[in-house]
Amino acid sequence: MTRVIYPGTFDPITRGHEDVVRRAAGLFGDVVVAVAESRRDTLFTLKERVEMAQEVFANFANVQVEGFNDLLMNYVQKKEARVVLRGLRAVSDFEFEFQMAGMNRSLQPEVETVFLTPAEKYTFISASMVREIARFGGDVSKFVSPSVAEKLKDRKPT
Repeated sequence: MTRVIYPGTFDPITRGHEDVVRRAAGLFGDVVVAVAESRRDTLFTLKERVEMAQEVFANFANVQVEGFNDLLMNYVQKKEARVVLRGLRAVSDFEFEFQMAGMNRSLQPEVETVFLTPAEKYTFISASMVREIARFGGDVSKFVSPSVAEKLKDRKPT
């Protein structure tokens, strides 16, 4: 069984993230959504982001959600995984992700990075754009699950 780690801050988790995980769940035996502690300010705490992702993926038998606060390659090694999953929305994502994959390969040569793209209808969605829409009271229901939309209503970004 191949375990894949899908890391991110997921602040908040979007329909694009969900789509990438759904695709990965069909390709890999075990998908770990690894919610990263962030050095920058986040709208939601690590605990809240983990809980939101757990709600979103509750019906996925082979998906688990965990928070982590470590170098990604150390976390991957602890989880005994051999694959890191990254989502690509647009060409603009590629340069950074390609550089990160190279650095990760340098740290752990036996770990592969796999890129998946979300469905076309989700390629324009980013967590930062969702936060901005929510900040001004816009409707984010097309971009996030209902439970995440409620949490965004309860906590307007500043």
